[in-house]
Amino acid sequence: IHRGGGQVIPTARRVIYASQLTAKPRLLEPVYMVEIQAPEGALGGIYSVLNQKRGHVFEEMQRPGTPLYNIKAYLPVVESFGFSSQLRAATSGQAFPQCVFDHWEMMMSDPLEAGSQASTLVTDIRKRKGMKEQMTPLSDFEDK
Repeated sequence: IHRGGGQVIPTARRVIYASQLTAKPRLLEPVYMVEIQAPEGALGGIYSVLNQKRGHVFEEMQRPGTPLYNIKAYLPVVESFGFSSQLRAATSGQAFPQCVFDHWEMMMSDPLEAGSQASTLVTDIRKRKGMKEQMTPLSDFEDK
């Protein structure tokens, strides 16, 4: 029996999709390293905004001879939209952020579990791309 691409490729596609859904998938999200320069009085606002945006500070040091602090933090890229304006509002325009891509970080929540952070992210991306909001269930890839 000879099989052509028209028979093999759709079957292989279903096998690969099903194996991905049963493999406990996780998402990798891009993370910015944010460098913020601000006076000491603005530190509370900076920490507040970073906490709201799932960011965390890993270095804080005062610049010698100045009242300014240099703060370095990690911030997920998806949370960075509107970050600069929110930071300026919280610090009365005293904080100046600079964002640069730093690394990828695995999201620990399950994208297949309804209501999880990863699932919400997947749903938002699917909406933005004009796809169906619900992912195709595993049963659609099983033999019929």
